[in-house]
Amino acid sequence: MAGSTWVSKKGWGMAVLAGALGLTVLGDSLLAPEADAAAVMAPSFEVDPFWPKPLPNHWILGSAIGVAVDSRDHVYVIHRRQSFNERTEIGAFTDPPTGECCIPAPNILEFSPDGTLVNTFGGPAEAYDWPESNHGITVDHKDNIWIGGNGRNDAHILKFTRQGKFLAQYGMPGAPLDSNSTEYFGRVAKITVDAEDNEAYVADGYTHRRVAVLDADSGAVKRYWGAYGNTPSDENIGRYNPEEPPAQQFRNPVHCAEPTRDGLVYVCDRANDRIQVFKKDGTFVKEKFIAPKTLGDGSVWDIAFSPDPEQTFIYLADGKNERVYVMDRQRLEIITTFGDGGRQPGQFFGVHSIAVDSKGNIFTTETYEGKRVQRFAYQGMKPVDRREQGTPWPEAAR
Repeated sequence: MAGSTWVSKKGWGMAVLAGALGLTVLGDSLLAPEADAAAVMAPSFEVDPFWPKPLPNHWILGSAIGVAVDSRDHVYVIHRRQSFNERTEIGAFTDPPTGECCIPAPNILEFSPDGTLVNTFGGPAEAYDWPESNHGITVDHKDNIWIGGNGRNDAHILKFTRQGKFLAQYGMPGAPLDSNSTEYFGRVAKITVDAEDNEAYVADGYTHRRVAVLDADSGAVKRYWGAYGNTPSDENIGRYNPEEPPAQQFRNPVHCAEPTRDGLVYVCDRANDRIQVFKKDGTFVKEKFIAPKTLGDGSVWDIAFSPDPEQTFIYLADGKNERVYVMDRQRLEIITTFGDGGRQPGQFFGVHSIAVDSKGNIFTTETYEGKRVQRFAYQGMKPVDRREQGTPWPEAAR
């Protein structure tokens, strides 16, 4: 079956060869002059409308704001149980119940690769402070799970085993605003752990304007930086305006900070519509603006990398323009996109988070009223014939 094996060096080599044969650059995309079979090769995907399997117990998902994959290709989804309309969505959960359906699912759900629900956990407990508004989920190289929170008083991070056993809390709720603090955080969007150095990169966040790097065992802050490697500032720099010079500080939220195997860190400066790339010590390397006229929620929401050793491709979730970009990671150039706004499989409503398994399959979650997780099955390397692929519907069903 197409997509059962990740194709890396051969497919990318064809893309490089195509470039050498005279492909032209059209905007941010790499396409042949006549967009034929000689076009650049890129990963191809089809939505799997039957993944995951139906949830038990009349459970439904709320705003889904994180997705992660562990070493067994099990998929973890985190959502907000407080994000439902009681009258129209959770009649079985009201007091008294107004109907037989439905009930908010537990905060964290674990699915096997075939989409079977195999475990759930999360929520308030005496041992830790569950976030007012949980946000983001990551599985580290030890298969431990990290979550943040972007509620008004969320200034901390939680860590669990993959079975849901509480391990650690870093920071405490209710801390004051200070992007230069080494003791607490500012409404953390996401944490990603670098296995090589055993360091956690914190996208910090919805009130702070920085990347913070922690010792992944102790939680101690080792270093931090703002946009362009500047010292973070909490000064209000106003709303993003694409006609103004690039902001010298991150805007809220700093939404992801993703380390790579070759020693770089890719940061989602969401409201500034840009990816900024750094060395692990915070030295600025380069940046790329994505859909730079996007206002409001911004365009750069979350990043995942293709699973080949070189991490050749970036998959970038854009929850405002409702698409996923497939990008050349080294050149930060958009090759193609897939998705569209809508509620059908393969379309998006607030595509918020993105993750990739070892076979190259992509998983996304949707916030706001999207409230779901989707799987996009890797179909191998194929020639790019157009910039926007639209809804990646299965070929057999077209």
